Amino acid sequence: MPMIDVYAPAGLFPDVHALATDLAATLKSVEQVPELQLFRANTAAFVHEVPAAAISDVNGSSDHVRVTVLTNQGALDRDKQLAAVRELSRVVAEHAGDASLVARTWVQLTEAYDGGWGIGGEALTNDGIVAAARAELSRQ
Repeated sequence: MPMIDVYAPAGLFPDVHALATDLAATLKSVEQVPELQLFRANTAAFVHEVPAAAISDVNGSSDHVRVTVLTNQGALDRDKQLAAVRELSRVVAEHAGDASLVARTWVQLTEAYDGGWGIGGEALTNDGIVAAARAELSRQ
């Protein structure tokens, strides 16, 4: 149940809500989790628009986007890591209307340690997330 944070120059994306929704759906698909409300409601993206002057590479360019993904430990194997970086970069570029932005989109994949993931006021272990998913599946 990942959280996605996007940092981008203000005004780059015409519809930040659509971008956030598309990023969340894309990562949920890459993760290949079951189609459960638990995962749909707890996979989210937050788009942070910052002044272009607050972003710079060594050359002074501000035309970069940073995507930080936080998943529970072990959620993304190597194939899923590669797919996440590729697909999230693609979505960012599509929403900006600039295919060249893929080359200037930085994706950082991070993991919460087991038990360092909280939902509903409870710090869940990976086993706790699996148990919650199984409980939802049994109610279907």
